[in-house]
Amino acid sequence: MDAFLVGGAVRDALLNYPTSERDWVVVGANPAEMLDLGYQQVGKDFPVFLHPKTKEEYALARTERKRGHGYTGFAVHCDPSVTLEQDLQRRDLTINAMARTESGEIIDPYGGQRDLAAKILRHVSDAFVEDPLRVLRTARFAARYAHLGFTVAPETLELMADIVGQDELAHLPAERVWVEMERALGEANPEVFVEVLRECGALARLLPEVEALFGVPQTAAHHPEIDTGVHTLMSLQQAVALSPATDVRFAVLIHDLGKGTTPRAEWPRHIAHEQRGIRLVKQVCARLKAPTQYRDLALKVCEFHTHCHRALELRGKTLLKLLNATDALRRPDRFEAFLLACEADARGRKGLESRAYPQADYLRRALDIATGVTAAMFSELGVTGKALGEAINAERGRRLEGLRKEAGSPAPGN
Repeated sequence: MDAFLVGGAVRDALLNYPTSERDWVVVGANPAEMLDLGYQQVGKDFPVFLHPKTKEEYALARTERKRGHGYTGFAVHCDPSVTLEQDLQRRDLTINAMARTESGEIIDPYGGQRDLAAKILRHVSDAFVEDPLRVLRTARFAARYAHLGFTVAPETLELMADIVGQDELAHLPAERVWVEMERALGEANPEVFVEVLRECGALARLLPEVEALFGVPQTAAHHPEIDTGVHTLMSLQQAVALSPATDVRFAVLIHDLGKGTTPRAEWPRHIAHEQRGIRLVKQVCARLKAPTQYRDLALKVCEFHTHCHRALELRGKTLLKLLNATDALRRPDRFEAFLLACEADARGRKGLESRAYPQADYLRRALDIATGVTAAMFSELGVTGKALGEAINAERGRRLEGLRKEAGSPAPGN
């Protein structure tokens, strides 16, 4: 019985890239022997065990044969006769199909080190097409290593397109799609994830609402990049610079979906795209089974991002309406995420990536001012019931109007 470190830990060690993954393959053992050694079995479809001390995962070497649709449609063969090379051959990419012995020797039967040097993401074998989840995984690895210069091999992109063409993505559970998407949003270049999915045709299947943005023009005065899809990816880049939070990045990715439904006759203007986008954001979140935290933030950003951009123009009462509509007083943490997403949108424009966004600090000050007006201030004067709420709102509006005048903002008729 021999154990080998495999996958991400080997790959990232060779890249000098930080990793938290440490997975092992065991050759020459059966489940009974693992249990006798104190390992705890956790795998259902095939034997995976937790080390009795480190709790790292140890999987028995296995082979797989396609027998149905989706990423779970495999017959697994697992016994002591399966070799390390056979186990590595079933993996997705050559850079993930390497192993390391306890002495540090690298076992690389499929050219993973060669492709690391060439900065290529390449499939191990034609069996790649048997697992549709590999489309998303490959796009995610492209997003992770794009800053190092990695690209997807053309022949691998062709296989990804074949998977899409066979409609295999339709058999992926929403939960698995979401896991890959959320992890991709946490990478250094999540926009590359979207670009790779689009290149192989997967974006149109998984996120048709985002695919619809490409080729839709916007007013050049506000969007020198013109194309709405390009703007979305530029905004996503800016979100990465502003925050590591994946809910912020997700909200930025889908903040402009309404523009994809603007009639051509109205291009390049997109009047009321915020309202049209609400239904689409709900649609995307329901299909992906996105967590409530992600959905709620995305909805606020979709509906109110242009209000945020115009914050310096708003009268005190209207400013208070914005704070209430975004639930800023009860959820200041989410309001901060909202501001970051709006700033990413404002900066995700050609030549405007470094421009100031004073609206964010202005709205932070507005929230502080509104929060400073409390019920206790009026309860002491005997104000109760409906009158109490009215008094609080009136005072908040008055103070926010003072903020507008102090900032020297114009007073439009709103």
